[in-house]
Amino acid sequence: MLIGQLARRTETSERLLRYYERVGLLTSERQANGYREYDDSAVQTVRQIRALLASGLPTALIKQVLPCAANDGSLRPCPGVLEKLRSRLQQLDERASELALARQTLQHAIATTERT
Repeated sequence: MLIGQLARRTETSERLLRYYERVGLLTSERQANGYREYDDSAVQTVRQIRALLASGLPTALIKQVLPCAANDGSLRPCPGVLEKLRSRLQQLDERASELALARQTLQHAIATTERT
C-alpha cells in the first residue's frame, strides 16, 4: 500500500509515517517511481508505535521494544527490554512526583494571591 493509504488506515499523517521511517521504526520498499510501498503488517506496526508513544516511550526506546511486540499489541519477553521499560517507568514516576509538587506549589500561590 502507498503512504496515503497507510495514513488513512492508521489515522496517522504522512509526515509522521515518514518520520517513523527516518528513525528506523517503520520500513518500506521504494517503487521504481520513488513511491514508498508498505506491506499490510505496517498497519499493525504503526498502531504499536502510536501505543508505545502514548505510553510515554521515546522513539529510541520504541526502536528497541518494537521487535518484541506481538500482533495483539502485547510485548513478548526480549533480553534487556523489561529492564529498560522499568527504568522508563521509574523516570515517569519521578516526573509525576515533580509535577505534583509543582502543582501543589502553584495551587498554594493562587490561593495566597486570591486572599489578598
